[in-house]
Amino acid sequence: FAGTAPLALLWGLALADTVASIVAAHRAGTATPEQTVARSYARIRAHGDPAVFIALRPEAEALAEARALAAAGPDGRPLYGVPVAVKDNIDVAGLPTTAACLAFAYQPAHDATAVARLRAAGAIVIGKTNLDQFATGLVGVRSPYGIPRNTFNAELVPGGSSSGSAVAVAAGLVPLALGTDTAGSGRVPAGFNNIVGLKPSLGLVSTYGVVPACRTLDCVSLFALTVDDAWTALETIAGADTKDPYSRQRPLAKQGVLPQVKLGVPAVGQRLFFGDRRYAAAYEAALELLAHLGCAVVEIDIEPFYETARLLYEGPWVAERTITARSLLASDPDAIHPVTREIILSGLRPTAIDAFVAFYKLEELRRVAD
Repeated sequence: FAGTAPLALLWGLALADTVASIVAAHRAGTATPEQTVARSYARIRAHGDPAVFIALRPEAEALAEARALAAAGPDGRPLYGVPVAVKDNIDVAGLPTTAACLAFAYQPAHDATAVARLRAAGAIVIGKTNLDQFATGLVGVRSPYGIPRNTFNAELVPGGSSSGSAVAVAAGLVPLALGTDTAGSGRVPAGFNNIVGLKPSLGLVSTYGVVPACRTLDCVSLFALTVDDAWTALETIAGADTKDPYSRQRPLAKQGVLPQVKLGVPAVGQRLFFGDRRYAAAYEAALELLAHLGCAVVEIDIEPFYETARLLYEGPWVAERTITARSLLASDPDAIHPVTREIILSGLRPTAIDAFVAFYKLEELRRVAD
């Protein structure tokens, strides 16, 4: 869907709802940042789902920022007047960071680096979105702030952990949102809501000002309606940051359209659906459609990836998740969602020996995967 706006059409929204078209309209003077921001707030009210956002900026404050931005002009601002939503494990000055846990909440003095770079590019933050508590989960239902509605079917989960950010974009409330992605928390809800989810290479985007899930693996991710919009935002927030020791100066050069996409899929005997025949059938149908669209579908041995996943979810990497919440775990464990609490508690069990064994195993699996 590069260069198109499939969700804009699907939900009956105008093409002006893409980042590219919003910026073009603002530069041409056919719309103003203030009008665009006001439209986002109107759509949030009309959508009527209080579980999408944990905190909204006062509308008058956002509109005042939009007017000030218009007075400054569009020069050097690739996201001029674009409303954005930010996952509530990423700091936004003036709004609390909760990580979907009120007992953990704090008031940040500064924007996260990614947020600061968006604002410098002309984006206007609307609010903080819901998530699986402490970004632990792929379902979007582990939050005391409710479950954002899946944009296709309210009986389906929205996906997580960046549930609110994905739904906010898919429902047309904002054209762009920040999430995080450690092991699928950005791509999964994007897939479940049929939008673009972009996970940058590790270290490409600073995680300064992000509540860690697994600090050695965390990435700030992007949600948009088109690949082009996501890439524009990535160019804005990418780059090394002295405040984040894990950030790296990586080359970022957009590639042209590939003559053919080669898609690796698990071999038939390695496709795990846990008895869900409808899901298995839907997967087969999706592969047939992708092949019809011109993808080369290639079966691969997925076992090394499954084994890597087990290191993350069942091995010592769970201890990284425990670091962030350990004080709360000791002082007020009932403040943590029961499922999340059990996961975090399991991080207390591995030893340093277990961790080093896992490090060695991961390098072996990386060689196999390569």
